[in-house]
Order: sequence, then structure tokens, then C-alpha cells
Amino acid sequence: MGKVYLVGAGPGAADLLTLRAARALSQADVVFHDALVDEAVLALAPQARRVAVGKRCGQLSTAQQFINRQLVDAARRHACVVRLKGGDPMLFGRAQEELSALAEAGIDVEVVPGVSAAFGASAALGCSLTRRGLSRSVMFLTPSVGKGEPEHAWAEAARGADTVVLYMASRQADAIARGLTAAGVPGARPAVLVENASLPTQRVLPTTVARLPEAARQLGGGPALILVGEVYAELIERAAELDGAAAERRSAAA
Repeated sequence: MGKVYLVGAGPGAADLLTLRAARALSQADVVFHDALVDEAVLALAPQARRVAVGKRCGQLSTAQQFINRQLVDAARRHACVVRLKGGDPMLFGRAQEELSALAEAGIDVEVVPGVSAAFGASAALGCSLTRRGLSRSVMFLTPSVGKGEPEHAWAEAARGADTVVLYMASRQADAIARGLTAAGVPGARPAVLVENASLPTQRVLPTTVARLPEAARQLGGGPALILVGEVYAELIERAAELDGAAAERRSAAA
């Protein structure tokens, strides 16, 4: 009977993995990985068989129960099995379902934490999630809702937080803007979209809650977070100044 490691792949860049995560990958016989894990991270396990079990919004996904069975079966055949999840395994990664299935099967399992995408995005922005006198609370949310839940069931929680980080949200920007404003969040509140945080293809789009749908249409299809809060007001002001300067240069050139 082998051992399963639930490993956090971090926000994207391979050199943001922990040493323990890199060691588990170097010893893995098989790696079950999310769809959005960067190739450079997978390259840390050249000896392992790779199995893609990712979930992408709006696309055909691997059922969670099937993933659970694959992990159990693999652990019965291999000494070291890695389940590689984007960010941190314990945040919006359905890790508890996998932990429960492995425990029920009597298989040893270890969780290896990773850098959450929220922290990778904050580093990219150079803007803290918290700030003395401005933001003392941070809310991690996903707008995904289960069957029977109201469309904006998540939005009430967002109203009470100083800074909100929305995971798996870029494809739902229209619904998110509606949900936030319906919950009482001002449309003028600063918001930022960060795509491919920590990677060379990283993209930052400062905007506001009301203009989230417009900003989201500029994304290129990579994993993206939406961050909302007054801590991002300076980013919005800076972006407006840059846009104004660019408009002046275009006017002068014409």
C-alpha cells in the first residue's frame, strides 16, 4: 500500500513551490494533476506517469468520485502518488472529499500546503490584502453555487469583508458584478483582475465592480482572480493617470 500526497502547486511559477512539494514530485510514480498546473511544475516529476484530472469552467471535467477511485487504485499499485492541485489543496480544491475517500480505503495521505493564488496575485500587484486603518478582514469566496442555491448566495458574505478575493470567477464577471451590487457593494468600489499570476504571461486589469464585465472581456483565457476592496484604490488611480497620458500622446500625434 502506497502513500498519497495532496500537493499545492502554487499560483503558477514552478519556483514558488515548497521544497517539500518539489521532493514529493521528484519521488512520484504517478501524478494526478489539475488542468491549470504549469508545464514547468510538471517537469519536476520527469519519472512519473501523468494523469490529467482537471476541472475547467464550461468544459468537460473529470468527475470527483472518479478521481477519488483513481487515487485509491493508484495507491494500491504504487509507492508514491501525488495529487497536484493549483494554489493550496485545502482552499476550493475539494481536498476533503479526496482525504475522506483515502482514509476510508485505509491509505496513508499527507497534505503539502502551497502558495494560494490570492497571495501570488497580491505579490504581483505589490498591494497588501490588509492595511492598517483600511482593511482588517479578507474574504475568500467562489461564486460557484450548488443545485438549489440562489444565484447570488455567496454575495452576502462579500458585503461584510474589507477585501474580497473571488476564485474561479473570471468567466462569471457579469453575474459577480450583479451579485455584489445587489448585496450593497458600491459599483465604484475598486476591483482588479489578475490573470496568470506569477507567470511571464501575467496580466493585471484594474477596474471597478460596475465595470468588471468589460474588464473580464480583455482576459486571455488563463486562470484569473477578482480582487475587490478599497486597498486597490491607488491602482485604479494610477491606471487612470496612465490612460490619460496615453490619450494625450495619441491626440498630440494626430
